[in-house]
Amino acid sequence: MPVLSDDRRRVAETILARYPAGRERSAVLPLLYLVQSVEGRLTQDGLREVGELLGITTAEVEAVASFYTMLRLRPTGTHVVSVCTNLSCALRGAGDVFEAAHAAAEIEQGEETSADGMVTVHEEECLGACDAAPVVQVDFANHDRVTAQRMVELVEALRSGRVPEPSRGRAPKDFRDASRILAGVEESA
Repeated sequence: MPVLSDDRRRVAETILARYPAGRERSAVLPLLYLVQSVEGRLTQDGLREVGELLGITTAEVEAVASFYTMLRLRPTGTHVVSVCTNLSCALRGAGDVFEAAHAAAEIEQGEETSADGMVTVHEEECLGACDAAPVVQVDFANHDRVTAQRMVELVEALRSGRVPEPSRGRAPKDFRDASRILAGVEESA
């Protein structure tokens, strides 16, 4: 069964039309986000479909997908919490923030996703907002100067169905919504 429905395939064609002839493979990231918005992650079937759309191998698509940490190859929760643990954030308590996220989401040791499937928590190398350390992203929306207590509040909000307001910009509804926005094909409703 195809990952992209007929409607989503038309969206993929719209994305491809943005690129000049001979440069279609440049659409790989938006197409991967589109597939991720459907599945909540990238499966082999999704990677294969992107390759077919672009006329490249599944291996080439997977090489791109595995390089970027914002593209998920493993199952994810409804919400994805990325905790920066790079030097600036680490020096300002990111380790405690990461541990608080795991505890609040009740994630088992060695796992990334809560048993209820609501929250995935993972470490991120750098979120590019060192001046606001420690930084956390919830579905790609930045939350600045997050303390362990604030992290608990963020996870509790997510688990209760509320989307916390980010430090700047607008919060997507969930991880799939964020992926749709990043594909560049539709706004958050």
